[in-house]
Amino acid sequence: MAGYTVTVGPQARSSYIALSSICRSFSTTSKTRSSSQFRRSDFNSQPFTGSYEPDPRTYGPLGDAAVIKLTPRVLKQHLDQFVVGQERAKKVLSVAVYNHYQRVQELERRDEEEEAMLQQRLRREMADGHPLEDEFPGHRQAIPLHPPSTSIGSPPLLDTTPTTIDKANILLLGPSGVGKTLMAKTLARVLAVPFSMSDCTSFTQAGYIGEDAEICVQRLLASADYDVAAAERGIICLDEFDKISTAKVSHGKDVGGEGVQQALLKIIEGTTLQIQAKQEKSSASRSPGSGSTYPTNSPLSGGVMSPSRSSGSGGNTTTGPSKAETYSIRTDNILFIFTGAFVGLEKTILNRIAKGSIGFGSPLRSSLSSSSSSSSSPSSGLPISLTPGSEESKLFEKHLPFFTTSTPGSPTTYNPLDLVEPTDLQTYGLIPELVGRIPVSAALSALDEESLVRVLTEPRNSLMRQYEQLFQLSGVELRFTRGALREVAKTALGMGTGARGLRTVCERLLTETMFEAPGSSIKYVLVTEKVAKKEIAPVYLARGQQHRFHAMLAEEEEEWDRTMGEGREKDKGTNDGEGSDGASEASFVEYRERTKAAGFR
Repeated sequence: MAGYTVTVGPQARSSYIALSSICRSFSTTSKTRSSSQFRRSDFNSQPFTGSYEPDPRTYGPLGDAAVIKLTPRVLKQHLDQFVVGQERAKKVLSVAVYNHYQRVQELERRDEEEEAMLQQRLRREMADGHPLEDEFPGHRQAIPLHPPSTSIGSPPLLDTTPTTIDKANILLLGPSGVGKTLMAKTLARVLAVPFSMSDCTSFTQAGYIGEDAEICVQRLLASADYDVAAAERGIICLDEFDKISTAKVSHGKDVGGEGVQQALLKIIEGTTLQIQAKQEKSSASRSPGSGSTYPTNSPLSGGVMSPSRSSGSGGNTTTGPSKAETYSIRTDNILFIFTGAFVGLEKTILNRIAKGSIGFGSPLRSSLSSSSSSSSSPSSGLPISLTPGSEESKLFEKHLPFFTTSTPGSPTTYNPLDLVEPTDLQTYGLIPELVGRIPVSAALSALDEESLVRVLTEPRNSLMRQYEQLFQLSGVELRFTRGALREVAKTALGMGTGARGLRTVCERLLTETMFEAPGSSIKYVLVTEKVAKKEIAPVYLARGQQHRFHAMLAEEEEEWDRTMGEGREKDKGTNDGEGSDGASEASFVEYRERTKAAGFR
């Protein structure tokens, strides 16, 4: 059979080649996608790789970013930037707050799991259901999908509820001005949770003139911008907690003591409150269309002041809830922090631990009566310094609720409030039901002169930084010498108001300077030790006298170093000259004060 040849035109040939290449490309792509395997060589020219390697360092704009995991140690380190001293209290508070929010996160995780399981069960029931039976709900099921069990006897009761972690509220004890409220505010700020603070002195029993105990939850809701979910995870700080202790009244009813404690029981343990938030009076009385303004010289208003700004609400006319709106808030996950000075509680503690120790040879009362006899003095509440190994030191270590270490040869300080027990709080006037709902307690010590100097300079928001920045806004540089800081701390210690007394002293020293410096030729202000003692006026220097300013500052610092060195040598010689018992007094005045404190007249 003779062969024949089929002639294909160039146009048909090119169309065939194009179709074959498209088919080949499609088959290769389908095969590659189905296998889901890529070779690294396929991505050599791309800005990414075909595999994820978690070990190497991440490059790019987020290469140096790191997720900070909150731990009790991290919380304490953050507190160290704002609060001086109080190491034990900061540890206790950090651990309690960390455990509380770990508990809250675990409860939220369980709720999410239950919601996911419920949705899964609903989807399964929809898949297993018969369309006719779903269409006619009254129709009896023909074949039971889940036949009953044929086991003999009733099945045992099974409780699959997971372990529930209870809430632990916190009690902070200590004199005024030691940082109780500051620590609570600092932790609330770093945790980014709503925070409210209420004063217990204005609380009364329901139905009487005053504020109900539920007002603290309403304030927390307002601080959360009326977000119920955020408010239920917030922190409530109840200050002056010792002021609601039970008072003995001759006639009538104690509506501000035991009645308030009874009202706080269910709130701090966990209950559902119906909070009725009313509209603010300032926003309700203001007419929405009023646009009148008043002339003013305030630099923040541009020469005019509107009625909304003058009313004190910041010009926000739409804030706040609508009229008579009710919110349901659960207090199960709200952390309550109670703070109070508890003046005189150390006497109760010392009487308890020194029971049976009477007479001239009593090991505790003869040494500690000076700290417990004058609670109204400025130095009340200061830690007690005892020699390691002594009878008093052993007695304190026996009753301490935690382990502590002491350095041999150096005196150890003890805070009597560290020994507080629930029985002491009940003796002070708190009911047992309320004391049992506050399992965590921490005592704060009064600040001494050295601690007050550190408060002036070390915290991130220290008083010296505030005043320096305040003067810098007017173009003035302010400096305090170390001798001036020591004198300021000594004066504030005599006021007996703790760290709050530092601002009082600084305001008295700098009032005249803050009046003269702004808008004048004053460029530098130097406060020396003599200025702090009010012997001379602050040193004012004009622009161009920077070298003289720093020279005077260096001279004052050298003089202070020389004075401190001489003082240390004098103290060393005095200690070497004393007897082994160390009972010799530096002056007759000190001897007289000690004999008075010991009970002799």
